[in-house]
Amino acid sequence: MSFGCNHAIDLTGLAGNTASPIHKLDPRAKVVGIIGITIVGVSTPFTAWPTWLACAAALVTIAIVARVGPGTIWRRSRLILPLILFVAVFLPFVRKGGETVALGPLSLSVVGLQTFAAVSAKATIGVVGAVLLGATTSFPAVLHALESMRVPKLFVLIAAFAYRYLFVIAEEVQRMRAALASRAYAPRNALHAGAIGRVASALFLRTYARGERVYLAMLSRGYSGSMRRLDTLAFDRHDAGFLVALVLLLLPIRIVSAVA
Repeated sequence: MSFGCNHAIDLTGLAGNTASPIHKLDPRAKVVGIIGITIVGVSTPFTAWPTWLACAAALVTIAIVARVGPGTIWRRSRLILPLILFVAVFLPFVRKGGETVALGPLSLSVVGLQTFAAVSAKATIGVVGAVLLGATTSFPAVLHALESMRVPKLFVLIAAFAYRYLFVIAEEVQRMRAALASRAYAPRNALHAGAIGRVASALFLRTYARGERVYLAMLSRGYSGSMRRLDTLAFDRHDAGFLVALVLLLLPIRIVSAVA
């Protein structure tokens, strides 16, 4: 039972064809590659906009090879990307500078429009890159990659425990909701919402107590501050080829666009 649960957690979040060349890449290669695409896109000014097209082409290629469809990308990015674009759409009205374009009673500044385009492009590249990383690499594999890349151990452990016990807390919430439903809890006004506060308090106490029990169980099994793993990462020529292809695609365009 526990093996099946762990296996399910390891596969949570994956999408597309899990047997694709992108899914099979070393997670370190994908982390470095997609973070590199994001850094190149975010550091690009508006005057070097062809670089954004190159970043978009790289992300589209990764999605096609991994068979991660537009529907999956949209479902996973719709929680944050529309919010960013909604805030950015006001920039042309509040950012002053350069020529202005009349739009009825309002006026748009050219500098504001350029800023809106830059924010939109950078946000899209960053969010889609994160979505593709999550769709092609399980979260435990990402943590393993970060650990092997010498990211501070404390950050990796916090992320690992938060990820693992997010599922535990979700199951606890489901049980509490079922208990409320079995007791005919159906709030009709704000005065009936007090039960939600008591449930939240009980959830916090139960989570804290379970955390203490799990920590003592880990200590009794020899936990010394690091997570032992049976699998090892292997960086081969396919991973090197993936990174080289990204460098050859993005670096020349970025340099030429910056010079021009």
